[in-house]
Amino acid sequence: MKRSSGVRLCATAAVSALSLALLTGCGDGGSKDSGDAKGPDAAKPAAKALSAAELKKLIIAKGDVPGYEVGPVEGGIPDRGKATSDDAKCRPVLQAFTGIAPGEPAADTSRMATQDKKKDPTDDATSLDDLADGKFEDAINESMDLDVTVVTLASYDGDGAEQALKSVSDAVKACAGGFSGEQDGEKGTFTKVAEEKSSGTGDASVAFTATNDAGKDGALPLHAEVVRHGNTLATYTTINIGAMMSKKAYTVSAPVVKAQAAKLK
Repeated sequence: MKRSSGVRLCATAAVSALSLALLTGCGDGGSKDSGDAKGPDAAKPAAKALSAAELKKLIIAKGDVPGYEVGPVEGGIPDRGKATSDDAKCRPVLQAFTGIAPGEPAADTSRMATQDKKKDPTDDATSLDDLADGKFEDAINESMDLDVTVVTLASYDGDGAEQALKSVSDAVKACAGGFSGEQDGEKGTFTKVAEEKSSGTGDASVAFTATNDAGKDGALPLHAEVVRHGNTLATYTTINIGAMMSKKAYTVSAPVVKAQAAKLK
C-alpha cells in the first residue's frame, strides 16, 4: 500500500524539530497570570539568567517521564535566524513550533520526549489480506498514535522572560488568520492559529494550536505551549502523527509538562 505524501512528510516530523513546523505536510491563556503580565516591580532586583549548564540540570532527562523515552532532539533545533515568517509578528509562533525559544534568551537547551510505542496491530495479522479494505492504513495510523514532544528551556536576564512570553501571546492573537513560514528553503502555510487552554503550571503561560491544510489529508494541527517559571521559559511542541492522520484530537503531552514543571519548582 502506498502512503500519501502527507503521511510520509508527517513521519519525517516525528524525528526533526524543524519538521514539526514546516514539513508536517501536512482559552485560557494563563495559569496565574496571562502572557500579557507586566514586568517585575522596580523595587525587586533584576533577575539573573541561568547558565546553559544549569538549564541542562533542570530539563527533563531519561527516567523523568513515565511511559516516555527522553533523549536529544533528533535532527537538532534550527538556528534562530533560519526560521522566518512572511509576517514578522508571527515569528514567535513559528519559533515555538520549531523548538526555538522566543525572544533573546541568555541560554537554552532542548530535549525530545517520545511516548513508548504501543503494540503494532499489524503484528496480529497473518497476511496483508487480513488488513484489506482500508484496515491496513487504519492499523498503521494506530501504531503511530504516540506523542512526540520537543521541550526547550530558556533563561533570560531582567524581565526578558516576561517580554518573550508576551511576544508569543501577542503573536497568537495577531496571527489567528494564519501565516506562511520558511526554514532552509522549505516553505509551509498555516491556515489558522488559535489559543487553547493551558496546563496551568508556572507563573504564566499561553497554549495554542496552528493548523496546516494539507490538501487531501485535510487539516493537520500542531500544538504548543510556552510556560514561564520565574525568568525561565519552557516551550513544549507536540506532534502525534497517528492522531493527525486519523483525525483524533490530541494535545501537548500532559505527562511531559507535569514532569518538567516539577523540576522547575
